[in-house]
Order: sequence, then structure tokens, then C-alpha cells
Amino acid sequence: MAPNNRELADFLRRSRAQCDPERAGLPPDGRVRRVPGLRREEVARLSGVSADYYARLEQGRSINPSPAVVEAVGHALGLDEAGLAHLKDLVGITATGRPSRPPSVQRLRPGLHRLLDSLDTAVPALALGRQSAVLGANRMARALFADFDAMPAAERNYTRWLFLDQDARDLFVDWEVQARAAVENLRLDAVRESDRQATGALVTELRERSEDFDRWWRQHRVHQRTHGSKRLLHPLVGELTVEYETLALPGDSETTLFLYTTEPGSASAQALSLLASWTLTRPPTTPKRSHD
Repeated sequence: MAPNNRELADFLRRSRAQCDPERAGLPPDGRVRRVPGLRREEVARLSGVSADYYARLEQGRSINPSPAVVEAVGHALGLDEAGLAHLKDLVGITATGRPSRPPSVQRLRPGLHRLLDSLDTAVPALALGRQSAVLGANRMARALFADFDAMPAAERNYTRWLFLDQDARDLFVDWEVQARAAVENLRLDAVRESDRQATGALVTELRERSEDFDRWWRQHRVHQRTHGSKRLLHPLVGELTVEYETLALPGDSETTLFLYTTEPGSASAQALSLLASWTLTRPPTTPKRSHD
């Protein structure tokens, strides 16, 4: 079975197991459910395809479902927008017409560097590229999270930092929430990403070195980070909550800008302001914690 077919089969099985029959609109049929979620024939019926056709699709057979069938299956499984996009990528609907040339090394345009710097004393800003590589971080982001610029180039990766750096685990009060979201976002990118070899190397390293990453990767959940919040216990300014928004860059679909703000007048805003003052008089590095 081809790698993408294995991924498709795994994703369909896990998505089906997570479905609530009642929410899917299925009436009770009196039969005892020996496994969680929907039965194959139920997904087939809700999708408007034969049970045999859906079974072959879930087995990763070499068949080419139409976009309408993929939409119907996604709807039957209750997939959100990110899940449906992942399903389409696995099937290959969105892969047509992509360039076959090797991926180029990602670098920020000078104008984007200037944009990050212009936000330096007010808004922490990160630019993430393929595989969640940190392409740029302004002074405030380095003070809030970590000094990514000081890391070896191969280690400047947001997901890698989350899982392999103890300081990251100590920084996030909601570390598990943030780490799971990073896994699910990487899983979403892994199929449609142009540089799959590098993604595979990162995933292999993290699965070998982190039991948490390996467990969540095997769950095959997907998530698109668009906005949200992070709860931190910063070694210098204490507890604060930051909200983030993501900005897609026109003409550069593989780079995302993350901007972090706080609620005006809140204790978190005061903490961020204190951190901003600290960055003006200190080197732009995050204080290291003691792990005694």
C-alpha cells in the first residue's frame, strides 16, 4: 500500500471511530456497538456510496473518488474545514498542478523582517514556515518565548522546541493544549507540504524522543491554527495570557505570521508592558529557568 493510501486508511478509520451516531443523525437500531463511532456501512449510507466502495476507500485501495464523494464522506464523518482539507490532500484532489521542482530554502523577505522589527516594542511576532520552522522572531517574541536566533539553524523549529526543550514545558501553563495543537497542525501540513522529506525527518526525530508526540501523532487528528490563546508562566513577569492571530502572506502560502496581543487594561497587558520595558534595557533573550 502506498504511503498516502496508508495515511488515508488510518485517517478514515480514526475519524469514523470518533463519530457520535446520534450527532450523525442515525436513529437507534437496537444493535450493540462493539466499537466506538460509526460502522462502515453507516458511513457509506450517509455518504451515498455503496458499502463495498467505502470499504475499499477505507482500506486504502487505489481508487479515485470524485470531489463530490470526498465532500460527502467528509460530511458523513463530521469533519471540520481542516479535516476536510486533510482528506482532500490525502486523496490527492488538491495536489494536481503543483510544481515538481525541489523546495527552495525558506527565507523572509527584507520587508517582512522590517515589519517584525516595527512591532518590536509592542507586539511579539513570529514568522513560521514549512514544518513550523521559525523564520523570524522579533525582540518581544524572543523575550516572551525563546531566543530562537541563538539556536543552531537546524533547531529553530517551534514544534521541536515545544517538545524537546524543558523551558517550553515550564513556560506554558497549558503546555498539553499547545503541544497537541502543534502536532495536529504538523499532521495537516505533512501531506500537502512541498518538502515532505524534511517533514518526515522531523516527525521521526520527535516520535523517537517524545512519547507525548508519538502518542498524539498516532491519533491522526488535524487542526489548523488560525487564532487562539496561550497561558504562560513567564520567569520574569509571571502569569499572563496572550491571544494570537495568524496572517497568511499573499504570494507565500508556506509562511504564516503569528501576532500576540493581550486584553487592554488587564494584568496580562501590564505583564507584557513590563516585559517590553525589560527588552529595551536588556539583551533580547529569555531568562533561563533553573531545573534543579
